[in-house]
Amino acid sequence: MAELSGNLLFGAFILYLISTFVFGGAIRDKKSTNGRNRWSQVGIVLTIIGFICQLGYFITRWIAAGHAPVSNLFEFITFFGMMLVLAFIIIYFIYKTSVLGVFALPIALLIIAYASMFPKEISPLIPALQSYWLHIHVTTAALGQAILAISFVAGILYLLKVVDQTVRSKKTFWLETIMYILVIVVGFVGVSSVFSAMQYESKFTWIDKNDKTVEMVYHLPALVTPNEGELLTKDRFASSVELPPILSARKTNSVIWSILAGTILYGLLRLILRKRISAALQPLVKKVNLDLVDEIGYRSVTIGFPIFTLGALIFAMIWAQIAWTRFWGWDPKEVWALITWLFYAAFLHLRLSKGWHGEKSAWLAVVGFFIIMFNTIFVNLVIAGLHSYA
Repeated sequence: MAELSGNLLFGAFILYLISTFVFGGAIRDKKSTNGRNRWSQVGIVLTIIGFICQLGYFITRWIAAGHAPVSNLFEFITFFGMMLVLAFIIIYFIYKTSVLGVFALPIALLIIAYASMFPKEISPLIPALQSYWLHIHVTTAALGQAILAISFVAGILYLLKVVDQTVRSKKTFWLETIMYILVIVVGFVGVSSVFSAMQYESKFTWIDKNDKTVEMVYHLPALVTPNEGELLTKDRFASSVELPPILSARKTNSVIWSILAGTILYGLLRLILRKRISAALQPLVKKVNLDLVDEIGYRSVTIGFPIFTLGALIFAMIWAQIAWTRFWGWDPKEVWALITWLFYAAFLHLRLSKGWHGEKSAWLAVVGFFIIMFNTIFVNLVIAGLHSYA
């Protein structure tokens, strides 16, 4: 069953990839109106089939594991990617905007590919997660974040259309910074795949906070090592830089490798394109209707915000009371969930009360998505807390 779920996930990934190119053909067709033609019809059908495959992965893995597959980073991020595709499908049928697929599906692909870099083994739930609230809290929070992520895609489309790429400015700098961050994710997937194919491993022992000797396995060369860790395997690449106990050495090592690989890849892309990546993407949004894209971004927030509120705050606090006998404990994950909620509350306030439409709204949507991803990835990977089991 576990093998079947893996095959279904791979099939979904391939179909999403093909759909991206098909949607690209839709917007490049000179006879199309806002990218709506037979290309787009084929694209959405392939996307739906891909989503059904990924849903099949989720169900078969649930059967194999005996619990909802959202209990570790691989499972949660994969589920987040699936919810992003679902949100795109719903938005597509409302607005019939094919160009959204050219940008939404690659984001989903990046998220799924990034998830695949983490351990995929099915393991029993730890006691803290053995509750039906796991299904309610985590799935609802992921769905809310996925719908909010559509506002990021709409924001990127808007900014690519309106930011003048012929002159250097703060806007071009920050828009290109966004492209750089996305390339970092691609770089991490690439370098992880290379070392995975080489079956690279480096093992350390270290003393945890409970004074127990535990083993830590690296799947990327150790640029940083556990606090007072001892190398067990021969590794000429292993560094002697030790991290403080508050940081997870192995996961921080992954972040460093992401930045290094992404920076190199970004430099190569700039050499090949001989222009900013955002400038190279600008022709794809030539037919974009700015008012429509702005509305998509706003509607995504108005739908995603209450769902996120339920899943990430209300349901989370109920479960926290059941599991830890307190509603709130200022755990890093809880703090960043609150920061995310406050940010999108401010987004809606500024748009409705201060008239922050169009470009200002697009920039806010982009910032909001990076807050979500910081909470999903960095807080889980680097900062130790009650949610570190993820």
